[in-house]
Amino acid sequence: MVWRSFWFLAMQLTGAAVGWWLGNLVGALFGLLLGSWLWLAQDSWSASRLLAWLRSSELANAPAQRGLWGEVGERARRWLRLQSQQTLASDERLNDMLSALQASPNGVVLLDDEGRIEWCNQISYAQFGFDAARDRMQNIGNLVRDPSFSHYLSAQDFSHDLILQGRDSTPGRPVRLSVQIYPYGDGRRLLLARDVTAQEQAEAMRRDFVANVSHEIRTPLTVLVGFVETLQTLQLPDEERSRYLTLMAQQSARMQHLVEDLLALSRLEGSPLPSLTQWTPVGLLLRQCEDEARGLSVALTRAQNRPHLIEFPDSPPGAALGEIAGAATELQSAFSNLLANALRYTPAGGRVVVRWERNAEGSATFSVQDAGPGIDPSHLSRLTERFYRVDRSRSRDTGGTGLGLAIVKHVLQRHGATLAVRSTVGSGSVFSVTFPAQRLRPPAVPDAT
Repeated sequence: MVWRSFWFLAMQLTGAAVGWWLGNLVGALFGLLLGSWLWLAQDSWSASRLLAWLRSSELANAPAQRGLWGEVGERARRWLRLQSQQTLASDERLNDMLSALQASPNGVVLLDDEGRIEWCNQISYAQFGFDAARDRMQNIGNLVRDPSFSHYLSAQDFSHDLILQGRDSTPGRPVRLSVQIYPYGDGRRLLLARDVTAQEQAEAMRRDFVANVSHEIRTPLTVLVGFVETLQTLQLPDEERSRYLTLMAQQSARMQHLVEDLLALSRLEGSPLPSLTQWTPVGLLLRQCEDEARGLSVALTRAQNRPHLIEFPDSPPGAALGEIAGAATELQSAFSNLLANALRYTPAGGRVVVRWERNAEGSATFSVQDAGPGIDPSHLSRLTERFYRVDRSRSRDTGGTGLGLAIVKHVLQRHGATLAVRSTVGSGSVFSVTFPAQRLRPPAVPDAT
């Protein structure tokens, strides 16, 4: 301001001196006035340049000026540059936040204070069909037509979530969404949608599992309690007493088998995967399975006195079938369960064929063919579910627990193998297990020396 006053005074004195030199006192006064107008014109011109620069969209470089307006222009330029940097940083942070929301596995929708969509991520398109460009500023109540959601919005009670059907939900493949609204800011709201289909299916499976276990144990336990009460309260003949004890032993064995299968499943789910360094001769596994199968066949057909005709590969243990990598006890359990199922569903005197075949690509297939009643195609996809039975009464009568194929499925998954089932109603079934080439090797060649 000092320099500004100095230049103003200097212009006035210069004008007055020139006027005095050219004339008299009147000329000096005229020169003084003229100097003041010249300073004001120059100052206004500088101010107009600065104002034009501020009004323009090109704010990068301020006009080169001196004095007060030059300093104002420089400070304005610095302030605008700082604001531009802060705006750019804010935009980058906003883009980072939107990118994070876009990468979220959940549907995210931002709503204004009137319930209109301000932004939504791509997951919400799969869940609700929202499009960020098309549906922007559309009221969400007009896009989600579920009556329960409309009531949820109108009630304004967002302390809990709401379960809705997903956009792609079908009766065969239901999709369930957990939707909850979270208020924030000045009346704005965030809608979060999570796919809880797998969670609800797992919870349903848990409930079914507990119910099935309870049912499977309750039946033999009820029989045992009834027989125990009978033996405690009644004097029975030795023959009838012996029959009751035999039935009690059968029910006890049934519960024991059920507990053993449940423990086997638990061990399979909690133990580390089998390695590729433990090799077992395939022939040895088949020989052990054959011994168990023939014993089971005798037990199942004792009343008819007609054991099953069981055919195994004609080979001594480990001679020509090669070796397989994995847990030998698990593999034997899987093979034995497939054989046990085949024997239980094959009539006395029926034929059960066991094969081990090497495939061209290096894999190998273990298969069991029975002569049972066959399986309707509607049951095939559920055979490996726990406690699932095609014929419940027949399975219980032959000692099945309903967990055999579930154990087989877990063992095969742990060994990278696949299970295939071919069945024709009235003509029997074939259960085939294919092992990958990396778990197989040819039999060791003995040293000639």
